[in-house]
Amino acid sequence: MTFRPYPGLTVACAILFAILCGLGAWQLERLQWKLALIATVNAHMAASPISLDQILAMKPDDAQYRRVTLNGHFDHAREAYVFTTDQGAAVYHVLTPFRTDTGKVLIVDRGEVPKEKLDPAARAAGNSAAEVQVTGVWRAPDKPGSFTPPPDMGKRIWYARDLAAIAAADRLTLSAPVVIEADATPNPGGWPRGGQTVVSFRNQHLSYAVTWFGLAIVLLCVWIYYHISKGRFAWN
Repeated sequence: MTFRPYPGLTVACAILFAILCGLGAWQLERLQWKLALIATVNAHMAASPISLDQILAMKPDDAQYRRVTLNGHFDHAREAYVFTTDQGAAVYHVLTPFRTDTGKVLIVDRGEVPKEKLDPAARAAGNSAAEVQVTGVWRAPDKPGSFTPPPDMGKRIWYARDLAAIAAADRLTLSAPVVIEADATPNPGGWPRGGQTVVSFRNQHLSYAVTWFGLAIVLLCVWIYYHISKGRFAWN
């Protein structure tokens, strides 16, 4: 057997091979983390609603995606609207301050309305001043991105659920930096339409791992073939 690998090339390929395998192993670790996260979120969504006091006593990560029930009143005069799309159509999420019976203030995402229902007068039946009970999903929304357009303060339209800015605009002191996404319980008149929580996690870690390990195998095969072609790796 002849085995005389080029030292410099072999060292470089060995380093690159180790890096590729390391990236593949890291993606497998990320896969397990993502699967555990999905399982936790699904369990939270399936669990019975808990009280506000219970969820406020939890750590932020433990509270995410749990269902909570609130009792109190909406402050409909301070509605804010967050523009988004639903199946290609422009819609607006109605974010309304909610004051609980114990005096705590939170923001409730009551659901979405089409443009023609943006004016509260077009859905007055759903904006009752009476005490209500709301059940929804406890969420810490993503922060606005660098390319998020500025809000239209005159029309109270925002392009991200920037709770800190929305609260500051109305001089509200929130009891928690979260939004409660109302469930699908119908509102009088049908609007806003709740139940808009989306549980979707991008999970391509397995394909990434296969790619990295595949590149490592290709590199090894190229290294072997190259040395065979130069007569430095052969069976005599």
